[in-house]
Amino acid sequence: MKTSSSASSYSFRHFHPVVVTGIGVAGAAAVGAATFEQVLREGRSSVGYLTGMAYPNGKPLIGAEAEARELQVGFQRYAPGLSRTAGRLFKISGKSVQASSVAAAEAWQQAGLEERSLNHERIGIIVAGSNISPAVSYSAYKEYGEQPELLHPRYALSYMDTNQIGVLSEMFGICGEGMTVGGASASGNAAILRASQWIQLGLVDVCMVVGAMADLSPLELQGYLNIGAYGGSGFEGAPKQACRPFDRRHEGFILGQTSACLILECASSAADSGAEVLATVIGGAAALDGHSLSNPSEDGQVRTMKEALRRAGLPTSSIDYINAHGTSTPLGDLTELASIRRVFGEHLGRVRINSTKALTGHCLYAAGVVEAASVIIQMKGGFLHPQINLEEPVSREHYFATQKAEAADFTYALSNSYGFGGINTSIIFKKGLC
Repeated sequence: MKTSSSASSYSFRHFHPVVVTGIGVAGAAAVGAATFEQVLREGRSSVGYLTGMAYPNGKPLIGAEAEARELQVGFQRYAPGLSRTAGRLFKISGKSVQASSVAAAEAWQQAGLEERSLNHERIGIIVAGSNISPAVSYSAYKEYGEQPELLHPRYALSYMDTNQIGVLSEMFGICGEGMTVGGASASGNAAILRASQWIQLGLVDVCMVVGAMADLSPLELQGYLNIGAYGGSGFEGAPKQACRPFDRRHEGFILGQTSACLILECASSAADSGAEVLATVIGGAAALDGHSLSNPSEDGQVRTMKEALRRAGLPTSSIDYINAHGTSTPLGDLTELASIRRVFGEHLGRVRINSTKALTGHCLYAAGVVEAASVIIQMKGGFLHPQINLEEPVSREHYFATQKAEAADFTYALSNSYGFGGINTSIIFKKGLC
């Protein structure tokens, strides 16, 4: 139970444990957590090309694009257990909401929530991301330009991020607190942290955390190209080699379209229901750099990792594994490695490091949740996923994963996510129940 109201002494140890009882994955990387585990074990990249997009030289733009047909097939597996309106809602929704629905339905089922007699006013939803679906507005604008009065009336709802909250709450009958959390590419971790705090404070017993798939329009993608953040131009004809975190040939991030969902709940709630505990959220922190740019900050990242460790009550020597933010951008990769070196010091040589983005691409708002799913699946499955495309590491000090899956027995893992605007987040998971 909580013993102090001082923000400076906030510690996860002062509260009932927050546990993960459900995982769902839907998008380009995989539709289904079991398939995602196979992807991780095999080191299979989902990166190909993005339909209708091109580099300035006219060559097709590299990225990992979710297939609408696969989402529809995935949804059909779970539709019978959802509300009567779920099928209609799925049909009229955009691709991002559809991916969220499939991931959420899988996690909901794994946690056994459809069979439990829970008070739905004690279940919350947090959707990670802001400006999630600009492709919806981009497409509607064309319709508007041709005949404004024919713009679909539901556009007034569907262009807003909160449409995800409305649709998911109706599909699952959730009536507790709900919100979206925007933290750029750190949104996923920010959402997990906020959900953990809701549970710690007793505001909800269960919280669905959805990492929403970014459905970008050509405008946003061109913006990333113009700022020099997007990579892949040097990998024409070899898209699966384009995303290469921590390799000397890294050029920039590659977009990935995958959504993921975690069901978080109070350990006592899980125990009462007999739900399997997949992992415990044992610590975490978020901190700003105090600037509005895209540049990462070593100081901010160090401060965040140290605070996450303090809140978990763990020494640096206890961390076995880091799922790095690792976007494949030269400045981002080097800054994160320098930050990890400062935090882990003499223990650096024994902490394993990989970046799931090498397989999934950068899932932006969903990244933190997709990578949390990756961490938990690896811890539970006793393996470390390969770090594909890491041929010439930019550092020889760090203990990177190899290009083949390895057996591994991790107890504590740290997952980093950073976002434009100087947003730093770190979360620590423990295998099983705390």
